[in-house]
Amino acid sequence: MAKLPANQPLQDRDGQPLTTLAAINRLPVAEKEAVYAGLLPPRLLSLLQIDPQTLCNLDGQRLVQVIAPDGLGLVRIEVRHRPEAPDTTFFVELADSQYHQMEFAFCIIADPTAPRFAVDVTEAGTLNYFTSHGRNLPEELRAMAAGLYPNQTRRGLRLFGDFFPRLERFTDRLGMEMIIAEPLSYDNAIRYERYGFDYLTGKRLMLEIDREFKPGGRLFKRLDGSSPFRMPGMERTVRGRSWAIHDGILDEPWDGVQIYKMIGTDAGIDTFPGREQEAQ
Repeated sequence: MAKLPANQPLQDRDGQPLTTLAAINRLPVAEKEAVYAGLLPPRLLSLLQIDPQTLCNLDGQRLVQVIAPDGLGLVRIEVRHRPEAPDTTFFVELADSQYHQMEFAFCIIADPTAPRFAVDVTEAGTLNYFTSHGRNLPEELRAMAAGLYPNQTRRGLRLFGDFFPRLERFTDRLGMEMIIAEPLSYDNAIRYERYGFDYLTGKRLMLEIDREFKPGGRLFKRLDGSSPFRMPGMERTVRGRSWAIHDGILDEPWDGVQIYKMIGTDAGIDTFPGREQEAQ
């Protein structure tokens, strides 16, 4: 049963209940694409002049790709501002969990008109898979100077606040009570806190990070100017802390943080209450 006000359980065109992504993926292509298109923020569609019914622009070019294989409980939605664009403007990947939860695996919302920073490849030009295969320090420095966060190739469109409520309502319509995710960086974790998430694992680490970035703390002392990513004062903002953590300032790599959001509930978590607001 759906919990959110005025939210109705999801059904197929024959009135049969849909309770998993795997069930949606068994539908005819046009029907399942119509279901998943409901996740796209109207402002995104308006910005790219996409018809919500055809998923094409004014020239009839298809800009939305829904990858939802029959037999699997996962979906990937890719939206480009031009069909041939190498980068997505909007990208989300969702999956069924084994406990009837929504796994919010990945999300990118980027401004296609903004400058691009090649932080996703090594200096040799090969994919670095979120720096697990090396970093591109010149590009990271340019991105940081431009106000971006780690792993961000372009500035965002500030549409996550439009998208996430749609995801929560969609999850609720499937009868799922929880969204789970694994933030890929410190700033992601802080951002998810603002949308009502709590921690399955990692809350102690987040609180420790806040404590040790305060004056006199272990991480505060490591902001010694030994690299551009470890400058004094970076402890005061989410962006500054995130770049320092990305640079390896912790004793261990950033890993193992798992979060969850109960449908219709704000956990009220804030592990960085004293942060300074950052210029956008």
